[in-house]
Amino acid sequence: MTQENPTHPSQAAAAGTGTPTGGQARGDALAVLEKFYAAEADYIAAGGLGKASFDELAACLDPDVVMYQAPGLPYGGTWRGPRGIEEFMAAMSEAWQSLEFVEQKFVVDGDSVAVFNRGRLQARATGRILDTAVMQLITVERGLITEIHPFYWDTIAVAEALGVKQERR
Repeated sequence: MTQENPTHPSQAAAAGTGTPTGGQARGDALAVLEKFYAAEADYIAAGGLGKASFDELAACLDPDVVMYQAPGLPYGGTWRGPRGIEEFMAAMSEAWQSLEFVEQKFVVDGDSVAVFNRGRLQARATGRILDTAVMQLITVERGLITEIHPFYWDTIAVAEALGVKQERR
């Protein structure tokens, strides 16, 4: 079942394009993601660790949440638990001064949500603007995010915007 909306997943759920069984769970998953994405953008804009509260993000996370970031990124690796996600968000906030979601599309299948994010980020160190896309596979169980798998369109473009040299193959 596809849910599309350029800005708000809860509006996508409310649009109800043929709500099958489990429509409430779908709406709940989308509401959690809406809250998470808004809190993420606010956290990064505020400057991250020590400058912004992580509470709104933490409220969306399962105690055993795991995020798998591409190893070629400056903030790559596996991040575990809300504390790990907070450390990841601190690293993201050091790298980026703003994050704007230009387009988001959601596909929900049970506990799994595929999210296409097209966004615009501005690097802190270089001031460069990066327009890019990230596909995420997110698991939401019992109203909390348990797993995040982001897949970047171009990790080298991310590194270049941040001023980190990497080779194209």
